Amino acid sequence: GTPTGKGHRPGLDETRERLTARLAALGAEVETHPGRSKPDWLIGAAPDSGPPPTAVCRRLRAGSPRVLIAGHLDTVHDPESDFRALTISPDGETATGPGCVDMKGGLVIAVAALEALEDAGADASWTFYLNSDEETGTYHSRETLEDESRGHDWGLALEPALPGGELAIERMGAGQFMVECRGKSAHVGRAFTEGVSAVNKLAECLVAISKMPDPEHGKILNVGPLQGGPVVNAVPDLARAWGNVRYPTPAVGDEIGAMLDALATGPDAMPAVSVFRSFNRPAKPMLPETEALGLRARGVAEALGQRLPFINTGGVCDGNIMQNAGLPTIDTLGVRGGGLHTPDEWIELPSLVERCQLLAVLVHRLSSP
Repeated sequence: GTPTGKGHRPGLDETRERLTARLAALGAEVETHPGRSKPDWLIGAAPDSGPPPTAVCRRLRAGSPRVLIAGHLDTVHDPESDFRALTISPDGETATGPGCVDMKGGLVIAVAALEALEDAGADASWTFYLNSDEETGTYHSRETLEDESRGHDWGLALEPALPGGELAIERMGAGQFMVECRGKSAHVGRAFTEGVSAVNKLAECLVAISKMPDPEHGKILNVGPLQGGPVVNAVPDLARAWGNVRYPTPAVGDEIGAMLDALATGPDAMPAVSVFRSFNRPAKPMLPETEALGLRARGVAEALGQRLPFINTGGVCDGNIMQNAGLPTIDTLGVRGGGLHTPDEWIELPSLVERCQLLAVLVHRLSSP
């Protein structure tokens, strides 16, 4: 298949062109919105190819409720890795491949569902939003997504279904942060006492961060990449750590932010600590409108002989942003499978048909006057 991981612009552009051409054939008006820059302290913040654009394909009908369908073209897999082809199992029940479930499968069923509605003469009213940076936080395309969300009545996101086919009705919020420590460099042998170690100060900060999580109450902080040095015979004057947070409510998110901010010192301190953070995915709680939308989806599923139980998850997606912008949104309407973001990613092939049926009927009912 066409690789669309790691900001691979040729693959992203090719896939975008293919999908928008099929949507244009249904009468959709296609717009392309340039990507915005994102904070330069984020990991991978400056891809060589620049911010990717977002495609917005509209087929709206006057007087009809407007349905916003959100999908992302990007995957997480390295386009140069050996995991590139779609391989179907001997029994034809599953297939493995990069992004097959997150979310190429979701994109396939959505386009097929809209084509089926067109073939059936159903006058559905929809907008298909296709970004290329969901896996890295939707920084480039967030403003476009928020603008579209404010102009629609219902939101559907194509994230893969949870293992049992469940619908994620509530999601935690998420964000990223960086702690940067600056000290004073000195030769280890000749002037050790004149140096001020940024690495030592960062270690103190990391110990403090390790005491902040309270998972039972949904307060999660995790530190990943570390940077310091770069040599062993000089006192390091710069050290950085990047982390991720999860939180169930805005209040808990504010509490986490305040704790991180408290690590910072003034710029003239020695050593100095700076905290950069972006809590870019707001929590997605169960709202009455969201529950009502979920129940409508469940009703469609049951009419088709499918199950659609509700579940909460700590994962985040563009549905968080859509609902925060005021649009009742449900997600995990994509295909079933597993092994997301791994070389074992797989898709349950029969779910392509089941989820396509569910999405087609749901879009039709939601956009009916």
